[in-house]
Formats: sequence, C-alpha cells, structure tokens
Amino acid sequence: MKTNLLRSIVLPLAFLCLGFVQAQTTVSGVVSDQNGPLPGASVVVKGTTNGTQTDFDGNYQLANVPDDAILVFSYVSFKTQEVPLNGQTTLTITLEADTQSLEEVVVVGYGTQKRKEVTSSVASVKAEDFNQGGARSPMDLIQGKVAGLNITRTRGNNPNSSTSIQLRGVSSIRGDVAPLIVIDGIPGGDLDLLQQDDIASIDVLKDGSAAAIYGTRGNAGVILITTKRGRSGKTTTEYNTYIQSEFVDKKPDYLSASEFRDLIAQGVISEDQDFGYSTDLYDELINKSNLSQYHNLSMSGGSESTTFRASIVYNEAMGIAKENEREQFGGRFSINHKALDDKLTIQSHLAANFINANLLGGGTGDGTDLLGGATANFEQAIQRNPTAPIYNEDGTFYETQAYNNFNPLHRLADRIYERQEEVISGDLRLTLELAKGLNASVFGSYVRSNYNDRVFRSKNDWDQRESTEYQGTAYAKKFNHLEWSKTLESTIEYKTTIAEKHNLGAIVGYSYQYSTVEEFSADNSGFTNDGFLDWKLESGNALTDTSLPRPQLYSFKDDNLLVGFFGRINYGFNDKYFAQFVLRREGSSRFGDNNKWGNFPAASVGWAISEESFLENIDVINQLKLRVGYGVTGNQGIPNYQSMITLSEGGVYPQGGVYYQTYGAARNANPDLKWEEKHELNFGLDFALLQNRLSGSVDVYQRKTKDLLYNYTAQQPAFVRNSIYTNVGELENKGIEVVISATPVSSENFQWNVDFTGSYQSNKLTQLSDDNFKANWLQFGGLPSPGNLGDAIRLEEGGSVGNFYGKRFAGFTDDGKWLFYKADGSTAQASEMNENDLTIIGNGVPKYQASLGNRFTYKNFDLSIFFRGKFAYDILNTKDLYFGNKKWLPNNLLKSAVTKHNQLDDDPQYSDYYIESGDFVKLDNITFGYNVPLESKYLESMRVYVTGKNLATFTGYSGIDPELEDTGFTTGIDGRDFYPRTKTWTLGLNFRF
Repeated sequence: MKTNLLRSIVLPLAFLCLGFVQAQTTVSGVVSDQNGPLPGASVVVKGTTNGTQTDFDGNYQLANVPDDAILVFSYVSFKTQEVPLNGQTTLTITLEADTQSLEEVVVVGYGTQKRKEVTSSVASVKAEDFNQGGARSPMDLIQGKVAGLNITRTRGNNPNSSTSIQLRGVSSIRGDVAPLIVIDGIPGGDLDLLQQDDIASIDVLKDGSAAAIYGTRGNAGVILITTKRGRSGKTTTEYNTYIQSEFVDKKPDYLSASEFRDLIAQGVISEDQDFGYSTDLYDELINKSNLSQYHNLSMSGGSESTTFRASIVYNEAMGIAKENEREQFGGRFSINHKALDDKLTIQSHLAANFINANLLGGGTGDGTDLLGGATANFEQAIQRNPTAPIYNEDGTFYETQAYNNFNPLHRLADRIYERQEEVISGDLRLTLELAKGLNASVFGSYVRSNYNDRVFRSKNDWDQRESTEYQGTAYAKKFNHLEWSKTLESTIEYKTTIAEKHNLGAIVGYSYQYSTVEEFSADNSGFTNDGFLDWKLESGNALTDTSLPRPQLYSFKDDNLLVGFFGRINYGFNDKYFAQFVLRREGSSRFGDNNKWGNFPAASVGWAISEESFLENIDVINQLKLRVGYGVTGNQGIPNYQSMITLSEGGVYPQGGVYYQTYGAARNANPDLKWEEKHELNFGLDFALLQNRLSGSVDVYQRKTKDLLYNYTAQQPAFVRNSIYTNVGELENKGIEVVISATPVSSENFQWNVDFTGSYQSNKLTQLSDDNFKANWLQFGGLPSPGNLGDAIRLEEGGSVGNFYGKRFAGFTDDGKWLFYKADGSTAQASEMNENDLTIIGNGVPKYQASLGNRFTYKNFDLSIFFRGKFAYDILNTKDLYFGNKKWLPNNLLKSAVTKHNQLDDDPQYSDYYIESGDFVKLDNITFGYNVPLESKYLESMRVYVTGKNLATFTGYSGIDPELEDTGFTTGIDGRDFYPRTKTWTLGLNFRF
C-alpha cells in the first residue's frame, strides 16, 4: 500500500516537472545589413540575460536556447528585430537601417520639416536630452546643448534673476541682442509661462536663411519652444517632483576678525577700529535652511478625434540668500480636436502663472531694482568691519560709520521689497483642409503680463533716521507694470508629390502683432508709524510737509504695431536635392515714414551626397549632406517713437500766481530711420558614419549687420536737440560650430553615448561713422566709485567687441605707488598718464566654447556627466581692484590686499594689472537615476534620480567664478556684487500612472 501510494504521488510530480523542462539547443548564424556583416551586433534570448555579440565577420553562436525562444537582434542605428526560433538552429538576419533621425520632425518657422529636408542651420533638443535636475529657467535646460548659443546666469542661481541669451555673438548696439522666443507659435512668448516638464522640444533657428521667415525679429536668431500635447488612447497621469538645496560654491577670501586684529597689532589699522566682536557677516546672510520644492501633475489622453493635456504646477524656489525666494503656481491646458470628417482641426493652449517674489535679499538681477542696495548686501559682508557686532546690547542694530557702510541684516529686518506677478496666455488655431494637400489656417493669441511691486522702509531703517532728509519717518512706494500683446496670423499651405520624386511645399501668410506697455508708480514719506506699511500712501506727511522729500508720481504708456506678409517655397528631388526660398515684407510703427517697410529674403539649398551612386558602396558613410544658406533679417528692437518728435516737460512759468508746466521737443525727428539688416552666409555639413554610431554637423558662418541703430550727436542748428537716432554702423561676426554624437558601446544591457558641441566666434565693429554722423568710439562697463575710473571697455571702428582699454602696468615705486607704461615705452605714475597712453589690454568675449556630455545606461540605471567650458578670454577682476587694496581701510579687505598686493599703497587704478585669463571647465551636471521595475496595474513607471550641478570648476582665475556676463558689450567684468554662486543638489521622482 505504501509503495503504491508513493508511486501515485512521485510519478505524476515527475511527469509534471518534466513538462516544464524545455528542449534546448545551440543557435548560430550571421547578422548583416545591406552592405555586409555587422560586427558587434547583439543577439539575446528575449526576457533573459542569455546573449552574445557577433564577431568581426558578423557570426554568432548562442547556447542553451529553448526551442520556442524569441531571439532579439539589435545594433546601434538599426531597427531591432525579434525572430521566433521555432526549432531552428541557424538564423541569418539582415537588419534594416533606422532612419528615424532623418525622418525626425524639426520645428521651423510656421511649420515643420523632416530632418533630412532641412537646408538651414537648425538645432533641435528633445525633452529626453534636456539638462537634468531643477531648472530656474527653461533656457537652463539647453545650456551647453546648442553650439553657438550662449546662455549665462549672471546672478548665479538667484531665483528672481533671468538668463542672458545670445546666439552667434552680438548682433546690434542698441537693438535686441537676444533671440526671439516663440512658444507654440506665439512670437515673443513669456518664459515665465513654461515649466520644465511641460516642454516637448526646443528648436533653434541659427542662421539667416532659417530666421528670415520672422523678418525684423529674427536678427539675433529664433528659439522655438513646443509644449507637450495629448495623444489618443488611454488617459495617462504623470507626477514629477523634486526637492533641491543649494550650498555656497566658493566664499570670497576676506579677512576674518582675528586677521583684522592682526593688522591692528601691526599698526596697519587704527586701534579704535577693534569693536570687540567677531562677526562673519557673509555667513549671517546665507539661508542655510534653503530647500526648494517642485510639483508638476499632468493628465493627457483622448480619442481619435480629440486629444488633451492638462498640467498644474507648484514651485517654491528658495535662494541661497536670506529674504530671497520665488513662489509660483500655475497651469497649462491644450486641446486638439478634429471635425468635419477630419478636415477641420482646432488647436488651443491656455496657460497661467502666478508669482510671489521676495526681492529684498537679491533684487531682480536685471537692473530694475526699486530699492537701492538690494544687490549690495554681500558686498557689505566683504567690506564691513568684522569686529563690529550685528546688534547693540539693547537688541537694536549696530551700524558702522565707515565709507559706503550699512548693516544688511538691519535692512532685511526693516524693509519690504516684494513682487506679485500674473502671466496669462491663450491661443487658438483653426486649420481647414480645402483640398488634398491644401490647408488654410488662422491663428490668434493674447499674452498679458502684469506685476506689482511694493517697497517699504520702516522709520527704524538706517536710511530713514532723524539725521537724514526723511527725519525719522518711513517711506513707501508702489509700482505697476503691465504689458500685453495680441497676434493674428493666417496662412495657406500646399504640399504635394509629383511623379514620386518631386516634393513641393509652399506657404504664404499674413502676420499682425500689436504690443503695449503701461506703467504707474507713486511714493510718499513722512509716515510717523509703520502700522499701515505701504497700504496707505495718502497718510504720509510729505504731501504737506515741504521739508521732506517731495512725493513722486509717474505714469507711462507706449505701443507698437508690426505687420508682415511672408512666403516660403520648399522643393526636394528624389531625396537628394533640396531647396528653400523665403521672403518676408514687414512694416513697423517704430521706423520713419520713408522706411517703415522692409524686405527680408532668404535662400538655401541642400545636397544629400550620400544618396549618390558614387557613394553607395562606401559602407563607412551612412549620411552626408551639404547645406548652403543665405538670408537677410532685421532688427526693430529699439524704443518706440524714435523716428518722431515727442514732447517732454520743460520748466514752469508763473501766471496769475499759478505755475504752469511747459513742454518741448524731446527728440529730433528722423523720417529716414530704418531697420538694421543682417546679411548671413552659412555653410553646413551633416554626417553619419560607421552605421550611424558617429554623427554630427559642422557649420561655418559669416554675418554682417548693416545700418546699425545708434543715438548720434546732432549738429545744432539745424537740429533742435543735440542727439538723433539714425543708421550708420556695421558689425561683422564669423564663426565655426561643431556638433558630434557617438555611441562607443552598445549592447543589450549597457550603452554609452557621447555628445560634444564646440564653437568659435569673432566679433568686430567694421564701421561706426559716415559723412554725416561720427563717433570716435563707444564705451561700456563704467567702473563704480571711488576713484572715478571711467569705462573699462572701448569699441572702436575696426576693433573687436569686448576689448578692455586702459593702462599697462609697469610696476610699483619703492613707496608702493603705481607705475604704468606710456605710449613711448617710458614709465610714469598715474597722475602723469593721458588718453594717448591707453591701449587694448585684453578682451572679455570667449573665442571658444565647448561642452561634453557622457551618458551611461546599464539595465535600469543611468548616469549622465556633463562638462562645459569657455576659453581664450580675459576677466577684469574688479573685486580685487577695490577690495584687494589697503586704501579701502578701515573697511575690511580681501586677503589679497595684504598678500598678493601687499606692496601696493596707492588709490585704485584700472589697468591690466587686474586682467586675468578667464578660461574654465565646469563639471556642470551629474545625474544618477534608476528606473524602478514594477509589477503594478496602476503604476506604469517610476524613476528616482539625484542631480548635482556646478560641482567643480577648473580654472586659473583667482576670483569667485569665471563664468560672467559674456553677452552684449559689457563682457568679462567681474563686478563688485558678491551674491554667492552655488552648488546644487536635487532629489527627484517621476511617476507615470
């Protein structure tokens, strides 16, 4: 019985187990493409880690393969194939090239093109290639990703500062030098409406042939931002969040309290300057508990006829400085609907963003601060006596009396500087298919931005004390700024293919954009208590007490209108030869009656050399395309009404005991005022080699901007005023841009991708004067007091943009006084130098810029390492110039004053003594991520990542950070603002449901 029972149990179990044991075999074969064997191709049993790679001749052999397995064959830049084994032991596979990169859609002006059809210089960055981690601005996402596009945060990571953007060098003296931003078709879109997880792609129109379709606004290039949209199918929910904290990257090397006392002991500083305390004011101003947070929740989906995407965002950005933060709450909604048997397409976007900003600890960073000193707090941390206390014994704030001193913590306690901002945008596009390939479209948009600033200085504030003109009373101010624009554009587009070889596309359109700005402000003082803060301006005694500063009222409005007609023709033959022709005719209210309209033509051609028969047997070349483009763009980015006589206030005259305001001409009329015109020639080469494992492009360009707009001296008479806006000068820009992408290693579980961008640029002013209007030179970069040191940068006819112009250091006298070289080679002291002795002593514009990105993926792990660098430029170290000089005593000093510059015993002087090389390489971004494997019907994917930014800087520059303003004309000046540059760490999570 027991034996039978054992058999009845064991035998069925044995057969059951044998049922799960599959027959296994060894599979071999060859993997090739249409040109021959593919060495290094991956062969893997699907769902397992059992795999191998082909040898040099494309052969492979894989053991322990189940009879019913599916083999996965893959190779970089080829389409992956999955082949059921079905008992076979030999499989010969031919992989097809993956032409996705050539078929990739690139956004261009008023439409899209396939990458292979593009004949201009256009760069495209998709969301998956954005810089990782938290972004203060959408432009941070592509910093270093586009060759020739310079993006710099001149105030570090201050949450209330903006980025400086410049493409292919400076293109104007008085006009716009930043590229036109177009968001979902809205020209001049507001970046405050964008969140990093709502952006699908950023495309950059770099040369004149690409940007000419935007006419007068395309002179500095065009950046096209496309937001994410819904797709048909199931509704998808995404939640992206991160927390972020900042840490001071490098503190200024200033004297501590003990080191300051050492100088007192040495007799360098008077004994009465020891106030008995030890204070690190820089450290006191740091918000050590800063923790930013970001939350973005989105839903998308829809049916075949209607798709949608909606997102809401909350972002609290805390600065490294106290009283320096920015809180945002907003949302974005897009819908796409097809009707009338899919002949009518309706698209719409709505976006809103509400911002609360505390500007007290860091200002706006754009020079519009209403509260003096908002950006100077950290300068006080360097120069204020470190032996002075922060507080008096009674708890009030202690104020030092030295030159240019104040207690910044006192200001943070007794002042208010806040901004409330609302930005909204809406657009609607209707597209009707009139016939096959023929579509008519109308697009309308409205963008409105409004902010209110509130400023208050308590009666306890040091600047309001009784000994000042405010006589111990408080001060308050309100400021309102409103700008809005409305756009209407209509187009008719036709696309067709003739005889399967001739691809023809054409678009014609009309554009109308009206923009206006309104401002209002009011201030008052004489508030005897702080109870109302800034909410009862009428209660200030200065309205009636003439011994107090007079209250001020201000209001302003201006507007402009831009109207254009445009057209473009695209032609392609047999996917080998491509051509594009563009013309835009545009009129602007900003220009004179004789030149309100301008024409902006462009043409470009492309030749896909790799499609020719003489290259078809060269296996190493997968793609080779030559591009040549020429285009004319304009610049209308000057103040309104410069061609017209406008009125401004003059003096007053009495009549009957009443004083009446007079008015007179504010400027000279110029009916001939016209557009700047940039003529640009671009040669480009796109390539893909080694089965597309190595690809990239090279662009060489030359730009000449003519009829530069500038305010010249006008002869009186016949002119009424002493200056006039007119067109005279010429700028020239030349450069080379290189982009290289490579995949050195690719297997089933591991891949290594490398991306490099590099650029060279040269900028010169070739003309500044003509027969009627003359200027010897232009000056930029005025140096602050003390010392009356003048301007640091001079721009002369025939000279390079960014030239430092000043004295040449020759040494010191025995008693520590400056010696400089005169023009004849002799030496002299500062008082003996004159204008003829000055010369070019450096240049602040980087000639070379480069970035290198490495991305490694292993199974569910990914690691990105990104470097950026700028080279061949100089920095004027004004921090050292002022605070590295013992003449600044009894204010505190940088240590360099008593070490590197100890021999110096003279007033500050601007010379090449303070010019240093600015070359640097930054370890800009490291991101380590992990895609969590899930088995959930609710959670589709989950990713966790850690990002570090600005982690290391390799440079010979002695200052805090060599990455400075290098856009416009005030380049390479390391100013006296010590707002900290930071390292940033981010912890993020991405969920998809």
